Amino acid sequence: MPVRDLIVTIGAMRIIITEHAKKRLRDFRQEGITVADITVAASNIPGRIPTATRFRGFIARSGRVFDIVAKDIPGGRLVITIIGK
Repeated sequence: MPVRDLIVTIGAMRIIITEHAKKRLRDFRQEGITVADITVAASNIPGRIPTATRFRGFIARSGRVFDIVAKDIPGGRLVITIIGK
């Protein structure tokens, strides 16, 4: 089964959203969080992320607060999952 990750480029940074993260957006707890919200949040994290790290307190355009788990890989910034509050 092929992996269907979503790749978005913002400036010089590539944001890769895993299939798992996209699937979680359909859950009730993540309702109101869009792919655009995730890409903006991931691109606003400064520096390099060598290991998977949870970043807290992002706010979607809908007002929903969410966390993301991300890490940097050679292909760009990988968003592993989204946790809605």
